Amino acid sequence: MSKGLKLAFVTFLTVVRLPLVLLFFAGAIVHSAAPSAVLFWLTFCALVLSALTDLFDGYYARKFNVVTQFGGHVDPLMDKFFYLASMPLLVFIMALDGNRTHATAMLILTLVFLARDQWVTFLRSIGAIYQASGKANWSGKLRTALNFPMICVVYYHEEAPASVQFVPEPFASVFVYAFVLLTLVITILSLFIYTRHYWPYLRKAASVDDANGR
Repeated sequence: MSKGLKLAFVTFLTVVRLPLVLLFFAGAIVHSAAPSAVLFWLTFCALVLSALTDLFDGYYARKFNVVTQFGGHVDPLMDKFFYLASMPLLVFIMALDGNRTHATAMLILTLVFLARDQWVTFLRSIGAIYQASGKANWSGKLRTALNFPMICVVYYHEEAPASVQFVPEPFASVFVYAFVLLTLVITILSLFIYTRHYWPYLRKAASVDDANGR
């Protein structure tokens, strides 16, 4: 396989995350109105495939040595689309199912999660002025590694037919709560780590002397 084809393959893995999660979004809404085992599995598979692309695009980019600046920027963009499509939808589904406590917990996580993403994007834009690296650190990578499966697990727990719910209640709910809490803690930790890393650039950008070029 030529390097051009390898790059095209990796780019496809990255950008296909968006149509897959939009397919999940549409299927989940239809399923919430007219539940169907077949529709659930199609919808759930689209969600899992969308999540898996985040794992495999990075793996193959490094394996094929086709890491690019474009890929480094479009990958987090696709992640944001994934979260924007899936997390508010989970709140909607939980509320629709009458799971007020689950919906409240997911709503809090969604607010913190999306606010953290906007803040980190702002920090990276400030850092870029001073040629600071915009690469994700370990906390960002850990957060992503946990959140993709968390979203899949929560959706499965909420919408899977009772016949394929492998963990009985209340253990299933406890596991889901623990998973959501863990991702919330990691998200807040990541926010502080990124802020500490970019703080010198933030202070420099906020100084009058820097604005005047002195």
